[in-house]
Amino acid sequence: MKKKILGVVMLLGILTACGGNSMSVVGAWVEPIPCMEGQVQGIKIEEGGNASSINMATLVYESWKRNGDQLILTGKSIGNGQTIEFTDTLEIITLNADSLILDNGEIEFHYAKQK
Repeated sequence: MKKKILGVVMLLGILTACGGNSMSVVGAWVEPIPCMEGQVQGIKIEEGGNASSINMATLVYESWKRNGDQLILTGKSIGNGQTIEFTDTLEIITLNADSLILDNGEIEFHYAKQK
């Protein structure tokens, strides 16, 4: 009986380790702005589902939620006299204390945690 329980516990541990990253995405995540040395842009993800943009006036993040290995961001794109609401579903490729890599199916976004 003890061997069965130990086997189940070990299997659950392996499955948990292999399936998805449970680390929190909360924090300020930034990437360099192309052609603007020393400048960054990104996303501030807060407890409670609030999100905001960092140095992006035309892309206004408002909220977020996580579904397993997916990060779902909602907000507004502002430009050319119109405002368009959006929802982006991104795959979390990497998430650790210093790095967040997201993929939208076409582009990978490489963010570093802002201190």
